[in-house]
Amino acid sequence: MSSEKVVTRFAPSPTGNLHIGGVRTALFNYLFAKKNGGQFLLRIEDTDKERSTKAFEKNILDGLNLLGLKWDGEIVRQSERTEIYKKYLQKLLDEGKIFVSKETEVKEGGRAEVIRFKNPNKKIKFDDIIRGEVEFDTTELGDFVIAKSMDEPIFHFANVVDDFEMGVNRVIRGEDHISNTPRQILIGEAIGAPRLIYAHLPLILAPDRSKLSKRHGAVSLVEYMENGYLPEALINFLALLGWNPGGDKEIFSLAELVEKFDLSKVQKSGAIFNVQKLDWINQQYVRSMNYELRITKIKEELEKAGIKDLDKKILEKIDSVAVERISRFGEIKEMADRGELNYFFKAPEFPKEKLLWSPSHKATEDQGKDEKDFIKTKKHLEYVLEKISAISEKELNKDSVKNSIWEYAEKEGRGNVLWPMRYSLSGMEKSPDPFTLTELLGKEETISRLKKAINLLG
Repeated sequence: MSSEKVVTRFAPSPTGNLHIGGVRTALFNYLFAKKNGGQFLLRIEDTDKERSTKAFEKNILDGLNLLGLKWDGEIVRQSERTEIYKKYLQKLLDEGKIFVSKETEVKEGGRAEVIRFKNPNKKIKFDDIIRGEVEFDTTELGDFVIAKSMDEPIFHFANVVDDFEMGVNRVIRGEDHISNTPRQILIGEAIGAPRLIYAHLPLILAPDRSKLSKRHGAVSLVEYMENGYLPEALINFLALLGWNPGGDKEIFSLAELVEKFDLSKVQKSGAIFNVQKLDWINQQYVRSMNYELRITKIKEELEKAGIKDLDKKILEKIDSVAVERISRFGEIKEMADRGELNYFFKAPEFPKEKLLWSPSHKATEDQGKDEKDFIKTKKHLEYVLEKISAISEKELNKDSVKNSIWEYAEKEGRGNVLWPMRYSLSGMEKSPDPFTLTELLGKEETISRLKKAINLLG
């Protein structure tokens, strides 16, 4: 590592929302710069006037801010630097390093004249921090285009000029850009820029090892945020895509990542995007986050599902169930949309056949025709009601309820006793166990729902 101050940059094009691959590139540039006491700069490459929009630029800036990846200095926008590029083009033209090319074959939408770089046709070697020595023979590139006109430089030229002018000396980007490097090195030499140090990151791959794309699910940052993932968890997960500090530890704060980051530990092969791993990491952050903030997040998700003005006690009860079940906050809305949280707000409605136990957890039509099954189920619920009524409100919790009923349930058959108890309280085939439900609902509401089920059984 040289003694010069490290300067990295993130240079997205505002032609779409900030995507996961872009976030990881920004993150690695940020971590490397901060680890080495350097600068992390931001450049908006908006020369594509037809596709670039301020809305996409805002999405990129908002995303970086949300993730805590704060850039140093002012934002540089290529659309505001036309005169600078023109100056460099004119200098190269005067020096005979570029020339105006009359195009013999003009494709639809193409130009009759373009500006081409006079290729010296030589081999170029550069040391990549991740990949080691890389060599290209630039002869096969021919005299390549660097501008459509003196006012319209293309990506390669503007990119090199900007890095030079901004003092960038480390370029950390995806490996799909590695083929751009020989052109950019030639341009850099032509304008008198010092040779940059490169690091090309492995691509993010889908589980089938194809390039990650929309067909594999969400790819933009905003989609992950809308699905209820936490910024800290996304940063943690993306840092471990293609890099590992060693050891078994997997949960890192941004500050810890800065402390441990080392580009030499980035793998060369593609990094598999494992959404199960992301869910697990996010779950750790959900469970450990500030309690009040988690309650607020739950409230926001329920409001998205149209459930508003909830008592804080109910929100706290939902939290006590959800915190062990969810991996991201979006699952709260999904559970609410499916009606899986309805028992928190109102007593369930169901046909009496649903109270009958069967190994499949569903009452069969034959069972529904046997009056003896209803009589037995009613007897079990009456026993449960009697035992819960005998527990004081102060002492009522899942353990005291379980202790008072368990021996009877073992004797009569756990499914025969606990299934109708749970269904009476939740009206659902999948819900917390009946002891937890009793604690959540409280003594008065539990007794009310048990009596309702008993009456339904006749």
